[in-house]
Amino acid sequence: MTEGRQVLISNRQRKVAVDCKRLRQVADLVLESLGFEEAELSVLLVSDRRIQQLNRQYLGRNRPTDVLAFAQWEGGGEALHPDWLGDVVISAETAEEQAAQECAELNQELDLLLVHGILHLIGYEHTGASEEAAVMRRKQRQLLRRIQKSVPA
Repeated sequence: MTEGRQVLISNRQRKVAVDCKRLRQVADLVLESLGFEEAELSVLLVSDRRIQQLNRQYLGRNRPTDVLAFAQWEGGGEALHPDWLGDVVISAETAEEQAAQECAELNQELDLLLVHGILHLIGYEHTGASEEAAVMRRKQRQLLRRIQKSVPA
């Protein structure tokens, strides 16, 4: 991690064993790859129950989800500090379930969800025009390939 970049990982769930040190390395690599030399990112690992509460409270969807991204600049947050990107909240339970469904390792699924969340924080979207979604998918694949090459599973 570079001196100007800070990644805060908070594991607030107990059901799934997560390698937080590795996740911090992945987040740092993603931020570096995206050109964020001076940035702060918070990553929270939560239960399905907690992410459902957040999903209901902030998006009006009363169900668990895999990842939520709360950009610092939303709601006037840009005045706080331009290098604070925001929060990525990942349900470790859902990540574990999705990894099993895809016959993948938990770390691979967590990498995907973290990259996806970070891309949302910096403005990438996949719900609008198909062109916009294709751009996000390409960037996501590119970052995941870099992670595979650089961070031990």
